[in-house]
Amino acid sequence: MKTAKDYLDEANAVLPRISTEEGIERHKAGSSVFVDVRDSGEIAKSGTIAGAERVTRGMIEFKADDTHPLHNPALKKEADIVLICGAGGQAALSGKTLIDMGFQNVSNVGGFSAWKDAGGPTE
Repeated sequence: MKTAKDYLDEANAVLPRISTEEGIERHKAGSSVFVDVRDSGEIAKSGTIAGAERVTRGMIEFKADDTHPLHNPALKKEADIVLICGAGGQAALSGKTLIDMGFQNVSNVGGFSAWKDAGGPTE
């Protein structure tokens, strides 16, 4: 039987982790789609990355599937997608799901508090 650590290890093995500074540079360049996978309550308390798509981890498969009625058009398989969550775990698991679904340019920038502390744009 797998543990949560097993799932995280598998996700981290296939999903690149980028530094907060690299994430901020990508945000400035404007060519990446940022996705916050935390629930709306967490985002309401702390804010999120400016312009980030809000797709909870529990909805990632539906929002990423371009054949599903709930598809989010910002989630294109060829897009450069940068995921963020509270500490990096939910982003890693969501990223592995996206990779399994055929997305090729997905990375994990970690947790929102580090983003905010580094002066990343927020809303």
